[in-house]
Amino acid sequence: GSTSVGPLAEKLAEKYEETENVKIEINQIGSSAGITNAIKDVSQIGMSSRDLKQEEIDSGIEELVIAYDGIVVVAHPSNPVKDLTMEQVKQIFTGEITNWKELGGKDLEIVVVSREDGSGSRDAFQEIVGYKSGQLIRNAIVASGNGNIKTTVATNKHAVGFISFEYIDETVSAMDINGVKAEADNVLDGNYQLSRPFLFVHKEDVPEAATKFMDFILSADGQKIVEAAGAIPLTK
Repeated sequence: GSTSVGPLAEKLAEKYEETENVKIEINQIGSSAGITNAIKDVSQIGMSSRDLKQEEIDSGIEELVIAYDGIVVVAHPSNPVKDLTMEQVKQIFTGEITNWKELGGKDLEIVVVSREDGSGSRDAFQEIVGYKSGQLIRNAIVASGNGNIKTTVATNKHAVGFISFEYIDETVSAMDINGVKAEADNVLDGNYQLSRPFLFVHKEDVPEAATKFMDFILSADGQKIVEAAGAIPLTK
């Protein structure tokens, strides 16, 4: 499923496979596809970076929160704009604000980079910021996966996009939201608004091996891996 949850799941699986005689195969194909595969028994576990929709819950699928994540609005490192309000984020992505100078930056047209339909990150971002897919600025670049958004923003001085906490590095500039930095403590105490749970979704009757893997993730050792991977553990 989710390309946001995927890198974390790979690190958890790698550690788990060191002590257990089990092979865990992970495919990063987006939240909606992961949930659908879990419902259809293509996969024992689906990964999602958005909440389940009612029809998905009605299908009998269950969810397990394995970690929390922040969504970070990112720009090119040379961009002097470092802090946005939530309303400004909405105005950028819906096309009401189209030039960085309107935000105190350089006289550069804003190039919006968004995720593809079916992306849990896109669904969560739109829900929190407060706009629908049809309101996204029409000339937005649509990129599949967090990595593609980061690369696009890192190489375009005009660009703005959004990525998971795990993907932040020096190639992009992370924006504060309403004066609050994108940090784990700010997510857990509720001060950073752009956040969401990382979910494993599954049917009730998954094999014992899958249940044991999920139990490991919730253990103290599993949650240490969550933190080391750049995601936010369930407790700190």
